[in-house]
Amino acid sequence: MRGRFDAIDLKIMSELQADGRMTNVELARRVGISAPPCLRRVRALEEADAIRGYRALLDERKLGFEVTAFAMVQLAGNSELDRAEFEARVRDWSTVRECHMLSGEVDFMLKCVARDLTSFQNFVIELTAAKNVRSVKTALALGQVKNEATAPFDGAS
Repeated sequence: MRGRFDAIDLKIMSELQADGRMTNVELARRVGISAPPCLRRVRALEEADAIRGYRALLDERKLGFEVTAFAMVQLAGNSELDRAEFEARVRDWSTVRECHMLSGEVDFMLKCVARDLTSFQNFVIELTAAKNVRSVKTALALGQVKNEATAPFDGAS
């Protein structure tokens, strides 16, 4: 996938990750091309879904979400329909901020945020009662060591 992008495309994406609010003129200056082709490249990257959107990164704690927790979910069945129904339900829960399908004993890992422990416990009750959920194990996050919201462009793997 990375081979589809040339050095300028990669530089554009790297710069936009660092500052998605900069003007096209500033972006073009930073990547070393003029503004019109820079804008065409950005639009092409957006159309290819290499750039999926632009958003502000908010501090959840400052917004009153004091609890970050993880829920490991095992489904009772693993048919495509079972997974699709669970995934659709997950999309409706605002408490769930990320959902990853996993291999192994755990089918899904959910990253959740809640205002307080009681709110998270209420969510876990709802999650546990959801159709096709066999088991739920939870872990409270005690702190955060790293939260890198960007793709690596430094050659790291």
